[in-house]
Amino acid sequence: MEKVKAKKHLGQHFLKDESIAKDIADTLNLEGYDDVLEIGPGMGVLTKYLLDKPINTYVIEIDTESVTYLDENYPKLKDKIISKDFLKYNINEIFEGKQFAIIGNFPYNISTQIVFRALEYRNQIPEFAGMFQKEVAQRICEKKGTKAYGILSVLVQAFYNAEYLFTVDENVFIPPPKVKSGVLRLRRKKDYSLPCGEKLFFTVVKTAFQQRRKTLRNSLKTLNLSDGLREDKVFDLRPEQLNVEQFIELTQKIEADGV
Repeated sequence: MEKVKAKKHLGQHFLKDESIAKDIADTLNLEGYDDVLEIGPGMGVLTKYLLDKPINTYVIEIDTESVTYLDENYPKLKDKIISKDFLKYNINEIFEGKQFAIIGNFPYNISTQIVFRALEYRNQIPEFAGMFQKEVAQRICEKKGTKAYGILSVLVQAFYNAEYLFTVDENVFIPPPKVKSGVLRLRRKKDYSLPCGEKLFFTVVKTAFQQRRKTLRNSLKTLNLSDGLREDKVFDLRPEQLNVEQFIELTQKIEADGV
């Protein structure tokens, strides 16, 4: 079969630099799991390096043309190609509750959705690595006090240690994107359970950053906090001024307030 043509509506940009593909595959430490899931493998430039590792490699691909190409060119993937949409698929039809890693050259148009979906499976994903639009990768790994720091930064870093590893130039893709790319690695914390209600924690973080220029006293008005709690000095701050631990403490205070 001829090479697959990149489809704009799927956000496909095929990596052509073999050394970068190998570097991405090598970001995984392969500890604490026996399986890895590659999202959006395309023509398998990253897949081939994963298949060389002592691990069970699965791929999930929505593009039927890519699925056919992989099936014809990578016999080691027999029965390990999932022709589904990762954002909608119940991944435990394959992994049945087991631990697995995620890796990929992620389509930029759905990359943040992929991260949020992976967070839903955080109990099973000790490691997550891959390539994003550079600004998104930086946002995920950003620390407090900057404009890039936001919902994605806090929610990911509540459960994972995030590392921005290296930047990738536009000209190593077909077709080249209009932006640079960044590769990151997330490693789940040893203790990733939160000492507060997880649902409320997500609500507090998302609500706070929806009006990020306002102080928490104003941005969290919809949570109907007591007047006494609203006098706490933390509510004088804007959300970007709080690190993950401070958001957890804030959630605990709101819980104690009866929300």
